[in-house]
Amino acid sequence: MSEQYLIYGLIGIVLLFLIVKLLKWPLKVILNGVLGVIILYIVNLVGANFNFTLPINPITALIAGFLGIPGVIALAIIQVFL
Repeated sequence: MSEQYLIYGLIGIVLLFLIVKLLKWPLKVILNGVLGVIILYIVNLVGANFNFTLPINPITALIAGFLGIPGVIALAIIQVFL
């Protein structure tokens, strides 16, 4: 009888591990997206004092959304050199 509970416990642990692994990636993408858009907004808010803005359009929103903070930094570097 206790062997059966051990098997059920192991199966439960494996299923929990798989669920956490499967949900980790979408949550990371959503977190990156939210942080990227917030940082893009903050860069525009602070940059307005220095006559520096990043245009918010679908392309910049996608870059900031997928890449997060490094994406916003890349957009700022590109904007400075163009």
